[in-house]
Amino acid sequence: MEQVALTTDMVSVMAVLAFTVYLFAFEVVRVDVAAIIVMVILGLSGIVPSDRLFDGFSSNAVISIIAVMIVGAGLDRTGVMNSLAAYILRVGGSTEKRITPIVSGVVAAISGFMQNIGAAALFLPVVSRISTRTGIPLSRLVMPMGFCAILGGTLTLIGSSPLILLNDLIETSNQSLPAGISPMDTFSLFSVTPVGLALVFAGIGYFVVAGRFVLPKKGASADPGATSRYFEKVYGIHGEVFEAKVTLESPVIGMTVGELEEKNGSVCIVGIRNADELTIAPPREEMIWVGTIFALMGTPADVKDFTRANLLSRERISQSFVDVLNPSRSGISEAVVPPGSSIIGKTLGNIRMRKRYGASAIALHRGGETIRDQLRSIELRAGDTLVLHSAWEDLQQLAKSSDFAVITDFPRETIRPKKVVHALAFFLLSLGLILFTDTRLSLALFVGAIGMIATGVLSIEEAYKSVGWQSVFLLASLIPLGVAVETTGTATWIAQKTLEIIGEVPGWVLQAVIAVLATAFTLVMSNVGATVLLVPLAVNIAVNVGADPALYALIVALATSNSFVLPTHQVNALIMGAGGYSTADFIRAGSIMTVLFVVVMLSVVNLVF
Repeated sequence: MEQVALTTDMVSVMAVLAFTVYLFAFEVVRVDVAAIIVMVILGLSGIVPSDRLFDGFSSNAVISIIAVMIVGAGLDRTGVMNSLAAYILRVGGSTEKRITPIVSGVVAAISGFMQNIGAAALFLPVVSRISTRTGIPLSRLVMPMGFCAILGGTLTLIGSSPLILLNDLIETSNQSLPAGISPMDTFSLFSVTPVGLALVFAGIGYFVVAGRFVLPKKGASADPGATSRYFEKVYGIHGEVFEAKVTLESPVIGMTVGELEEKNGSVCIVGIRNADELTIAPPREEMIWVGTIFALMGTPADVKDFTRANLLSRERISQSFVDVLNPSRSGISEAVVPPGSSIIGKTLGNIRMRKRYGASAIALHRGGETIRDQLRSIELRAGDTLVLHSAWEDLQQLAKSSDFAVITDFPRETIRPKKVVHALAFFLLSLGLILFTDTRLSLALFVGAIGMIATGVLSIEEAYKSVGWQSVFLLASLIPLGVAVETTGTATWIAQKTLEIIGEVPGWVLQAVIAVLATAFTLVMSNVGATVLLVPLAVNIAVNVGADPALYALIVALATSNSFVLPTHQVNALIMGAGGYSTADFIRAGSIMTVLFVVVMLSVVNLVF
C-alpha cells in the first residue's frame, strides 16, 4: 500500500489520543467526563464537524446498549434470575469443585445477554449465601464467578460494549478502505459464540484445576453483613433460618400456626409450606398437617429445643425456603411505633401483623429491654421498636403506613413474578428479530425493551433507572474520536509505522501483538475507549499485510475483555471488596488467565473464521 504522509490533522488527532489516554490512565476525572471533554475538544478544534459531533448518541451501538440494560432489568424484575439462583442453591452441593463450575457457568450464560457487571452483582448475594452455608471461603468463590462474568460477555454480540460497538466501527472503517479492498461484512448475534464458549470453558477449567493454587488459601466464609451483626448484637437475633418438617408422631398436627407460636414463644415461624404452597409470614389461622414444612428463625439452641419438643425433623440447610433465605427478597427490619399511631394501646394480636402486613414479629425492644416471648399479648406504646421478618415487597406496604416508621434500609424494588411470561416473550421476540430478520440490532432490542415497559414488567421510571448513563455517555462521546482516527488517516499512518517497527513476521504474531496491545490498553482505560482507538489501527494493519481486516477488528473487540490482572474492570472492582482481595491476588490469578485468554481466543478465532 502507498505510504501515507503525516499531516497536521493527524498530529492533532494523535495529540487528542495522547490526552485521552492520559485522562483515562491517571483518572484525572471520571471516565465519562473525560470522554465528554475529548468530544468537545474534537468539536471546537474542527477535527470532527459540529454537525457530526453528536452522532454517537443516536448510533446503533449506544441505542443497543440502552436496550440491553432495560431488557436485563426486566428479566431481573420478574424474579427469573432469582429462580435460577434458587436452583443453583438446591443442586450445587457443598463442595468447591462442584459449586464453582455451576455458578460460574450460569453467570457466564447470563452475561451473554446482559451487562456483565449486572450479572456479577446479581449473583454476589447468592455466592455469599453459599459461602455462609457451606463454610467455603468467599474468596475462593467470588473471583471465579467474576472472571466468568467477564468471559460470558464474549458469548454474543450484545454481551459486552466492545462487541456491541464492533459492527458500527466496521461500517465506519468500510468508508475508508482503499480501492480494490472489499467492504467487510458485519457479524451476527451468535457469530462469536464458539469463541465465547471456548473462553468460558477455559476459564471454568482453569479454576477447577488450578483454583487451589491461584486463589487465596485463607479467608473467612461470607459475613452475613453489618445488618445481621447489628440485629444479633442489639436483639440477640441470629438471622439464620432453619427448616423443620412435621412427622407422623408430632403433637402439633391439627394446630394452627398461632397456637404453636403461643406454646413456643422463643422461635418465630417465618415461612410455611403446605403441599406445594409456600407462604412467608403465614397467618395465624394456617393449619399444620403431617408433612408441613416450617422455616424457623431463632438461635440454634432455641430451634433445637423447639424441634425436639414437637418431634419435628430438622435440617440446617433449607431446600424449600430459598426465598426466605435470599436477602434480595426478604429479611429482618426494624419499625418504630411513632407518637400518634393508631396502634398504640393495641396488641400485635389485635392488629394482625401477618394478615394485614405480611410481617412476622420476632422481637420487641422497649426501655432497653428486648422481649421475645408472648409478643402477641403485649400492648404497644409510642417508641416501641418492632423487629420484623418479611418479604421486602410486603415491607414496602408497611412503610407506607402512618402507624409505623421503618428505619431499616431495604431493597425497594418490587419483584413481579406474574410478569415472567411477558418478559420472556419479549426477550425471545428480540432474539428472533435479530436471528431471523434483517432488523437493525438496536431496533430489535428496543422491541423487547418497549414491550416490557408497555406490559408492566417495568415502569418507565424503572427503565430509566436501569440504564447505566455513565456507560452511555462514555461510548457516545468516544465514537467521534474513532471517526477522527479513521477519516484523517491517523490509523493508517500508525499502522504503517507499527509494521515498520515489527518487520516481516507471521500473521499469528501480528494478531498476538494486537491482542496484547488491546489487553494493555483496557487495563489503563475503558474497554470501549480501547476498542474505539484500536479497531481502526487493526483494520489498517490487516489491509497493509493482506489479511482479513474484519478478523483483526474482531480480535480487538474480544481482547478488550481480557481484563483480569488488575481490579480496573467494573466487575473486578465489584468483587474486590466482597472477596477481600488484594491487587496481588488479581495479579497472581489474573496473569495466567490473561495468557490463557489470548491463546484460546486467537486459536478459536482462526479456527472458526
